[in-house]
Amino acid sequence: MRYTYSAPLFAGLLGGLLALATPAHAQTDLLNDLEKQTADSTKREPVAATFKGTHIINSQSVETPGEGTLAFLIQHRFGTLNSGAYNFFGLDQAVLRLSFEYGITSRLAVGVGRSSQEKTFDGFVKYRALQQTSGAHPMPVSVTLFASSAITTLKFGTATQERNTSSRLDYAYQVLVARKFSPSLSVQLMPTLIHRNYTPLAGMQNDVYAIGAGLRQKLTKRIALTADYFYLLPGYAADHYTNALGLGVDIETGGHVFQLHFTNSSGMVEKFFVPQTTGNFFKGDIYFGFTVARNFTVKSQLK
Repeated sequence: MRYTYSAPLFAGLLGGLLALATPAHAQTDLLNDLEKQTADSTKREPVAATFKGTHIINSQSVETPGEGTLAFLIQHRFGTLNSGAYNFFGLDQAVLRLSFEYGITSRLAVGVGRSSQEKTFDGFVKYRALQQTSGAHPMPVSVTLFASSAITTLKFGTATQERNTSSRLDYAYQVLVARKFSPSLSVQLMPTLIHRNYTPLAGMQNDVYAIGAGLRQKLTKRIALTADYFYLLPGYAADHYTNALGLGVDIETGGHVFQLHFTNSSGMVEKFFVPQTTGNFFKGDIYFGFTVARNFTVKSQLK
């Protein structure tokens, strides 16, 4: 017996087979996507750029320059805005600090600086002990350990006022704990100890304790509001000095970050702004200043 197949019947069979194959292919793609998402969910991804610079305003941030990167910082403070027209509202006066920061590894950084205030040299070490991560078993915060020393080279006038090297040294120790809550908001806490080898007045503390806090609120892709504040724990320093407060704006411009700020502290080293701030921010004792940071790749990070 001879069978014949019509063209419409053949086309119908072919269309049915394609209809069956298409869902199977789509199901395979869906399974592949689910497997990929499941694999990705087991990864721990580091949270980057909690802050855009190694400094917030007065304070250090949890950030380090990065392995093989040299950062050059220019920090500048004018006089107080309430100093009057004769001093051009503070612009006739200035305090300057120049510093270099280098990332030995992605976690460890060192730095040196020189401030015109009391002709002070300072050096520091930062170690990024923990980094915030997302994904499986996330680390909720970043933790950076900071230690610095500063020495004043100012001449004190008469021979009886001169001090030996040890009495010119001050030390700062901080634990910087930060969390990036969203792409726009980062917050940092800073338990702080300042140790001074020499105190000129009876009753002054050699050890000053403070709790600092800082934040960064991003406004646009390249502009963010910043703030930091140090609360002095009870003692001589808290009774005779004021808490350091700073408000600022970060502007990213290509290869560097430009920071504008207003603060009641003229000093830019921990030994100055934590235990020795005298200005009252809300009475106009406000120093306008800026920080310019420029990074240079000294060592290639390519393996």
